[in-house]
Amino acid sequence: MKKILVIAEAKDNIYKSPAFEITSSGKHIANAMGAEFDVMTISDASAEQLNNLGKYGAKKIFQLSLAELNTLSGIDGIIYSHSAISAAISNFANTNSYDLILISGTSFGKEIAPQIAVRTNSAIITDCTGINTDGKLSFKRPSFAGKCNTIVNYNTEKLVVTLRPNVFKAEISEVSPEIQKLSADSLNVQKTDFRTYVSEVAVSTGKLDVAEADIIVSGGRGLKNPESFKLVEDLAGALGAAIGASRAVVDAGWRPHGEQVGQTGKTVSPSLYIACGISGAIQHLAGMSSSKFIVAINKDKDAPIFQIADYGIVGDVFEILPALTEEIKKLKV
Repeated sequence: MKKILVIAEAKDNIYKSPAFEITSSGKHIANAMGAEFDVMTISDASAEQLNNLGKYGAKKIFQLSLAELNTLSGIDGIIYSHSAISAAISNFANTNSYDLILISGTSFGKEIAPQIAVRTNSAIITDCTGINTDGKLSFKRPSFAGKCNTIVNYNTEKLVVTLRPNVFKAEISEVSPEIQKLSADSLNVQKTDFRTYVSEVAVSTGKLDVAEADIIVSGGRGLKNPESFKLVEDLAGALGAAIGASRAVVDAGWRPHGEQVGQTGKTVSPSLYIACGISGAIQHLAGMSSSKFIVAINKDKDAPIFQIADYGIVGDVFEILPALTEEIKKLKV
């Protein structure tokens, strides 16, 4: 391995923890494998924001203006196009002969990674939760809905890897990055690369996204009805947490799909995950089992959720949640 390219994702031109984690991971691999290490970002982030990437080891950052890229589409009102972004990254990677491309396993990363793998003729390993640099580089990822972990090796010349957000530590390694601006015209992006595009984004105001939250309080069928989710909301409010939900309650129409955690929802890795009235079906566990600390509240002592919980409370959520919320509020006074 000679050259590594990290894709740093910005949201509203701001870099958040996934960008810092992927940058730090890229530096770690580069140091261990004796490889070059560059960062590419497609955004209109400020110099101050780009320098934040330098705090996590980015020595050279290639920045392509998203606004400039969008002008190549000839489409009015375009916000972004996954297919065009994938084309820009792939063309840049092919021209500069990168062996490994690292991407955060966010919704954005999951969308572009397979396209980039195809365009760069690379193998792809997704949703990795561990990196092994002893000898030949390999990656750990969950398999069979999180029932076990698989160590994945590769024998291809080029590789695309996505890393699960909130799993890898973003280690401070402050450097002053060299920032190089890229011209959209130089990346050979065509109008035909804008096959799909987004022209409007509707965001729920005042709510934390479970995919980015450091603390999540989730509710399941044990809450019995949608009105009882007020107990989850109160606890989440006291903790400054996001609200999550199991598939069963989302399918029942109690909560929006954006809150669903699990194999068919969002995969999360917060510092603290509190499961309230969730039995722990394997599909749900697959989406949250990599949380750093898991607290389970369930009246069934044999519920599968207790098998992976760090702390378990066997009891009635309708009694425990109000009491827990009040105690947390007292601590914050």
